[in-house]
This record gives sequence, structure tokens and C-alpha cells, in this order.
Amino acid sequence: MMRLLGTFLLVLCVLGLPAQAQNGPLRIEITDGVMEPLPYAVPDFVPENGAASEMAMQIARVVADDLTGTGLFREVGKEAYISQITSFASPVQFPDWKAINAQALITGAVAVNGDSVTVKFRVWDVFAGQELGNGLQFAGTTAGWRRMAHKVADEVYSRITGEAGYFDSRVVFVSETGPKNERKKRLAIMDYDGANVQYLTDSSSIVLAPRFSPTGDRVLYTGFETGFPRIYVLDVANVGRRVLQSQEGTMSFAPRFSPDGQRVVFSLEAGGNTDLYVMDIASGGQSRLTNAPSIETAPSYSPDGSQIVFESDRSGSRQLYVMSAGGGEARRISQGTGNYGTPVWSPRGDLIAFTKQSKGRFHIGVMKTDGSAERLLTASFLEEGPTWSPNGRVIMFTRETQGAQGQASLYTVDITGRNLKKVRTPGGASDPSWSPLQK
Repeated sequence: MMRLLGTFLLVLCVLGLPAQAQNGPLRIEITDGVMEPLPYAVPDFVPENGAASEMAMQIARVVADDLTGTGLFREVGKEAYISQITSFASPVQFPDWKAINAQALITGAVAVNGDSVTVKFRVWDVFAGQELGNGLQFAGTTAGWRRMAHKVADEVYSRITGEAGYFDSRVVFVSETGPKNERKKRLAIMDYDGANVQYLTDSSSIVLAPRFSPTGDRVLYTGFETGFPRIYVLDVANVGRRVLQSQEGTMSFAPRFSPDGQRVVFSLEAGGNTDLYVMDIASGGQSRLTNAPSIETAPSYSPDGSQIVFESDRSGSRQLYVMSAGGGEARRISQGTGNYGTPVWSPRGDLIAFTKQSKGRFHIGVMKTDGSAERLLTASFLEEGPTWSPNGRVIMFTRETQGAQGQASLYTVDITGRNLKKVRTPGGASDPSWSPLQK
């Protein structure tokens, strides 16, 4: 009952409809599109041996940060606790948690043996006095403890909302350092929340627009090592890379994988004309998808691989078009005033995110796949390059501050336009691409 109720309320939130749960102990209240976060408690997980003491606290904190960061949940502070969780097997004192209005309770335990760690947890519906689903456990290495915390948070999120989680995922992006007129750019990868940053390339040449493969093991990007843009593919695990597309006298850029990971769609400029092409990765064979005097770029596949949305100035301004993945006639879907670009199909298949420039402002927005129901989620001096979370709930994008010392940063926003927040990175950051959930 609770899961169905949560899903129903979240759908209403997306649509911006007022709703309030009338039945059931767990309740998300939404009034005119404003949702009341669900109060929950995450006591420190119980260490099952001495080596697990610190990690048990750290894992509980990451779980709490993940849930609170969505804007859908509000943590009840430890200072309000009446009872404590001292044993994973002990009965929960539901009246004590009801008294502090913790509608959901997450309990857990951690055991560390050498380099191995085991995390087990339960999710409780406090007002119903029962467990949601069955307890689970994850095992891994001590070095990967954050991943296990994210997995716990994903499972909690899913049980309460009915949606898949997105915390056990990564983001590849362009790390930026140095003054604006001498900006150094290199590829980097991090956890979705900005932790565990690793650099994949050096800063000897410019890199742009990294894009994850559907399995998260490879990254496409545009590099300028030769002075001309070429498409590279990089193996994330060993940081090995190779040129995927390079043709003398041409420039290739804006690549993106097909949903099956077997093809790459990209822009190729030759003789002053820019069109879309598709390449089979295994054979290297490529075919032309568009043939127009305009600039066609920023292609993105639909989740089923049957269609491509892209950016074109064929109408005199930059607009969004959709065509068959095999090419052919394209139909314009953007209908508002201003310029549209960098479209990306939602993993759910129902929306397309985009960048819009209008009246001197930049926006990140979403529209249905036929161009209807356009909604602008953000507005600022400069922002671009949306990418979807694995569950299609959150969009990450680049925002740049104004002025000579302006720096690019990564931000996220819920598809309702709520919960706008900055992602922590070591320095400047741009061009994010969100991975699928890790295996």
C-alpha cells in the first residue's frame, strides 16, 4: 500500500498537481506542486565487531546524505531520539520513533573482516509498525564502502517511492583549472555526489563532451590533440583509449552511444557542412544520416534506439528535431521562442531535456517527445549540457558564473524544478554525463 501510495504522489508531483494522502502511515504531502519531505531516522549502524565501529557510522551518514539530498526526505536529528538501536536483531520500539514523527526508520549493521565488509539493513514503516520488504545485505571491500552505502540508499529510496534509485552511479565530466583565458581541461570521473574523483586524461589538450556507454565501462569524448576535433573512446577501468573516428580534412565531434552500445552517432564537418553520421564500432563502417546545408549536431538516441533527437539551425535558429535512427525526414519538435540545443532523451523515454537561450538568459528545460508541455526548470547567466540520472528523476548540468573570473560548476535539479543544488567538485567542472547504475 505504501509503495503504491508513494508512486502515485510522486507522479502527481511531476505533473504539478495538488495532492495529499488521506490514508496510510507514510505520507508525502503536495500542495500546488510543493511537496512536504517525508521525515525519517537513520541511527548509526551497529558495528558487529571492533573493526567496524567507524565504518558503521560513515555508512549511515552516506545513506542519510543520499536520501536527504533528493529533497523528498527529511532526516530527524539524533538529538530527538528517545530510544537507540544497539542490536540489529532487537525489536524496534515503534512508539519511541512515532513520538518524534519519524515515519520511516532505517536500521543496519556492519561487520569488517580484514579487507572485507558486510552491510545489512532493514527499512521500517514506523506508524504501521512493520518492516517494508525483507532485510538485505551487501558484501564488498573496505575500499568500496561508499558503494555499499549508496546501494542501501537506493534500496530504501525504491521501497518508499516505488522508483528505482540513482545513488550507486558515477559521473564523467570535464575538470577545469586555470584562468578563463588559459583554461586547462581534462576528463575526470566521480561518484554521483562528487566523491572519489579520479582523472582520466592529462591537461595537455582540450577535451569536450564525454559520454558514458550504456554499460558504464567506456566513455566517448572529443579531443583536440592534433589541433582538430576527433572522437576518442576510453576504457574506464584501465584508462586505455583509442581514436574512434578521424578522417583527413574533416572534424568530428558530439558523439553518443546507441542504447545497445554497438554504434556511435556523431557530427562530422566536411567542406563547410556539418551533418550527422552513425558508425558501427566493431567494423568501423559509417553511414550518413542527414544531408542539409545547415548544422546538425548534438544527437541523442531514444531509449529503444528507434529515434534520434538532435539540434539544427535549418529553420534559421537552433531548434530541436526528431528523426528515425536510420535517417530520413526529420520533424521539428521545439516550438517556443529562442534557441534550443543539447537535447537528451530521458531513460524513461517520456521526456527530452534541453538547453534554451531566450531573452539573454539560459535555461535547462524538459518537454514531451512531441515537443508539447515544455517546462523550464532553471534560469541563469549561462547553463547548458543536461544529463539524466539513471532513473530519469534528476538532471545534472553545467552552470557558469558571470564575469572575467567566471567558473563552471555542476548543478542538479529535480524534473519538477525543485531541489536545485550545486555538486561539489575540486575545482571548475563542466560537461557532465551520468552513468547507468553500477553492476
